[in-house]
Order: sequence, then structure tokens, then C-alpha cells
Amino acid sequence: MFEGIAPGSRLRREDATVPSTAPKSKVIDRPYVPLQKRPLPAGRPRKWYISHNRRLKAMRLTIALLDSGIYLPSQASNERIRRTAELIDIRPPSDTTCRLVRTLMRYSR
Repeated sequence: MFEGIAPGSRLRREDATVPSTAPKSKVIDRPYVPLQKRPLPAGRPRKWYISHNRRLKAMRLTIALLDSGIYLPSQASNERIRRTAELIDIRPPSDTTCRLVRTLMRYSR
């Protein structure tokens, strides 16, 4: 089977020819362009659309907070979340959305 290797002997690292599974780095040669928005599916209850849009807004705010160096939910007060929303041109979030932002920060670990 393996010529030149005694049965039961161990292979050294340089003898093994296993391809690497590490992700290859990609060169980004264009600026970031967000995906084109698609219309939401029709026929769902209004409550679904409200919660869906709230989750999207909370995710955008969570990403912005994490990018600005705020990693703990205790650091993200309602005022700080609303200031961040103003910085990234999003309408001020409700108390429920602020609570969802803190929840996302808590479970992103």
C-alpha cells in the first residue's frame, strides 16, 4: 500500500499530504455594495412584518455598536443605542428594539 513505510510506523508531519482546510484569504478589490433589496413575501400577518423589520433594525444597530467598540449589553443603554441610530441614519428605536439589541449582543458571544 505505502511503499517505503514500515507497517505500524507513524507518519511524520512532512510525510502527510493532507490539503489544508483553512479558509483562503480573498482580495477585496471593490468597495462594499449592499445586496439589492427584495420585496417581503405577501400574505403574512401584519405582526410578522413588524417583528421582521424590528429584528433587521436591531441587527444593524448591534453591528454598529460592536464596530464602535461596545461589546457588553450593560454598556449599551437606550440613549447610546439611539445616538448610534442617529449616527448611522436610522430612525430612533423604541424601547422594545433597544431591549432586542442588548439581547442580540448577549447571545452573539
